[in-house]
Amino acid sequence: MTLVSAAPVLGASIGGYLLGSVPVAVLVGRAHGFDPRDVGDRNPGFWNMMEQLGWKAAVPVFAGDMLKGMAAGLVGLAVGGGVTGALGTVAGPSVLPAYAAVAAAMAGHAWPAFAGRRGGRSILTFAGGFAVICPPAFTLGAALLAGVGLASRSFAWGTRAAVFSLPALQLLFAPAEHVAGTGALMCLIGLRFGQAAVAGRRA
Repeated sequence: MTLVSAAPVLGASIGGYLLGSVPVAVLVGRAHGFDPRDVGDRNPGFWNMMEQLGWKAAVPVFAGDMLKGMAAGLVGLAVGGGVTGALGTVAGPSVLPAYAAVAAAMAGHAWPAFAGRRGGRSILTFAGGFAVICPPAFTLGAALLAGVGLASRSFAWGTRAAVFSLPALQLLFAPAEHVAGTGALMCLIGLRFGQAAVAGRRA
């Protein structure tokens, strides 16, 4: 990678990290008089906020965390020249900046610069970014979430089914190397869950 081609990736990464670092759950929690990192499962994310406040009050967290990933993906897409293929899937020189920006946003959510590096698990930030990376696979995943969620009467099971299906769904619209990149993003989610488990055992 030349210095010139590295510049968009670096710019997208910095922008993505700063976007991801906006601590939406912490801000919403403080508006209600508490810090989500000190209550419940101590995860500053939608699920913990929903358990503390109910789903209606937690909607801003859901939307905000997804928008962080989506905005980061759009930044990466833009600095890469806005190149897309069939059905809006990122392509060509836009692929690496888009993935780098989403990865950085997930890292920002997990280790936020604006919240003492105590962040969440980046699932919704990943989902928002993936919506830019591969819109048709994201749409199918959202449909799967709704279907499984209604059939099982569990939003949690619908979410699991949707998230874990995304790489397979992406194969319908993008090459395998893009799917590998998505797998790498999901590994960051796994890392955060592993860190939470270790912290829980220590506590």
